[in-house]
Amino acid sequence: MRKPALALAAAMLLMTSCGQGTADSNGAEIQMDDAGLGNAGAADETVQPGAENAADSGAGESDESEDPGSSEGETGADGDEDTASAPAAPQYRMNGAYRFEPIDETAASKVVLLTFDDGPKDRAILEQMLDALDNHQAKAVFFVNGYRAVKQPELLELIHERGHMIGNHSWDHIDLKKENEETVRDQIGRVQQLVEETIGEAPKMFRPPFGSGGEYVRGIALEFGLLFTTWSNGSLDWDSSTKNKPDAVIQNVLDQLHPGANILMHELPWTAEALDELLGKIEEAGYGFLDPALIEIPDPDLTNGEGNGA
Repeated sequence: MRKPALALAAAMLLMTSCGQGTADSNGAEIQMDDAGLGNAGAADETVQPGAENAADSGAGESDESEDPGSSEGETGADGDEDTASAPAAPQYRMNGAYRFEPIDETAASKVVLLTFDDGPKDRAILEQMLDALDNHQAKAVFFVNGYRAVKQPELLELIHERGHMIGNHSWDHIDLKKENEETVRDQIGRVQQLVEETIGEAPKMFRPPFGSGGEYVRGIALEFGLLFTTWSNGSLDWDSSTKNKPDAVIQNVLDQLHPGANILMHELPWTAEALDELLGKIEEAGYGFLDPALIEIPDPDLTNGEGNGA
């Protein structure tokens, strides 16, 4: 009787021992899976949904916030920058009489282009003119001479910073029609280089000194991608009859006012004094001010300079 009882007790002890081993083994496996240390199949089934959950919460929110951010950087911030830096589509074209006409019917025809030659000279006069332009939300072209600009490049920067266009008026203000091809290219090219090095972009418009140049100089200007222009409305502010007479400057411009007028003025004290009143009277006559950035500019003629800048 004692032997069978001992055998039965031993068997029961062995069964209890095996059951504990199984529980420990299963428990260990569960702990491994919870810790992400399960087999490959378990990892695919548990970690992958975990990654999706993470994408919806912690790391996922970070990724989601970065993706739209970078997307905005590509299409938003960069897009805005591209839009801001991209030139506006041309709305006006210069005709053979150096007047500006709308390219299509969406642009107003009753506008004038304001231009100032022979600068930059004096900062105080220039700032007075810039302030008058700002008062009327008007943009202008300042046709500069290289020999002046090289002495005061900061005035080129000022014109540019205030939102106006800088044009090329040759280096030395000489009659280019009397010069050879090499000299003309030098007179135009040095100004192009100086302005580009100073403000980051080269001039797009060229006015020859004294309006003298003709097809010969026009063709060379086109090689630089410049629109060759003179004027269609002269203020005569350079003439002795107008010196120190702001009222005469105003009247001269108003007497010649016409749609698309290309108004020639200079950086002179009496012109600066007249400018604010002049702009007001132009507006009273029903005219607006043409932004030179909206003018169609020719493509450079890289062949032989025989192109037509108009």
